[in-house]
Amino acid sequence: MKMKSILLTALFLIFVAIDSAAQCSMCRAVLESETDTSQAEAINDGIVYLMAFPYILVGGVLYFVYKSFQKKKSN
Repeated sequence: MKMKSILLTALFLIFVAIDSAAQCSMCRAVLESETDTSQAEAINDGIVYLMAFPYILVGGVLYFVYKSFQKKKSN
């Protein structure tokens, strides 16, 4: 049950990160001045892409630590 809640929380955080639109103020000012919005969307996608991987890596490490503790506990 605890593992299921951890996985659901991780999935929720990943989906929130995917839907967020993150930009620094300098990037926003430059990109808002242009009429082409595809470049702004590409910058947002790149930022979210770079932001998601640390969470995935930490989640994977925590999963393996959890599994190793469960193996020691069952032995």
